[in-house]
Amino acid sequence: MKSLIRLFFRTLRAVLGPFLLLGNWLTQPRGIQRSAEAQAAVDARTAKLALYHFPTCPFCLKVRRTMRRLSLDIELRDARADAHHRAALIAGGGKPQVPCLRIEGDDGRVSWLYESDAINAYLEREFGAT
Repeated sequence: MKSLIRLFFRTLRAVLGPFLLLGNWLTQPRGIQRSAEAQAAVDARTAKLALYHFPTCPFCLKVRRTMRRLSLDIELRDARADAHHRAALIAGGGKPQVPCLRIEGDDGRVSWLYESDAINAYLEREFGAT
């Protein structure tokens, strides 16, 4: 029974996924404009971030939209298509749930932030317009 349910949802994602991506592309937000110096400073800070995601996951789309709106250059790691990224997500974060933001601190410590609302709140707090 569980395998039938998984198959149903996998099929549903396969059918709806392209429509989600198209809708996202058609309605993508504009990024905020910063001076070249301010954007360079933001880019340096985001170099230590990576978002583990699935391309058609609605919660991942929500985070990627926030990233675009805030003009953030965060590395995207597809945990569905890349087994290495999936293994790193499970090893580091403890579960294969996406979206998950990998945050490397200045001291080298790594923390893992799950849940789209928590990730968006973090991004707004750290990089939002003040």
